[in-house]
Amino acid sequence: MVTIILTIHILISLAIVGLVLMQRSEGGGLGIGGGNNFMSARGTADFLTRTTTILAVAFFSTSIILAILAGTGVKKSSIADEVNNKIDTEQQLNDLQPSVPKEN
Repeated sequence: MVTIILTIHILISLAIVGLVLMQRSEGGGLGIGGGNNFMSARGTADFLTRTTTILAVAFFSTSIILAILAGTGVKKSSIADEVNNKIDTEQQLNDLQPSVPKEN
């Protein structure tokens, strides 16, 4: 399950990088600058902006899902519990050791 979501997460991140690199650095998303492209500058910017937004939402969603899955199965304990367990273990070891009679 984690492997599938991680693979999707990586593919989404690569797609976001590609989309960001395809966008114009001259304020193409704002409609600034002329273009003699196949599509109008505004139409291309709207398409790239929408696609980037959708992929960003998917990226954050997969990030949250992966964080939740990483936390499952982890035993929650505190330092106080670990100290108490150590003290109990030491007491059990002391009880198991044979006592040597002391001569007066």
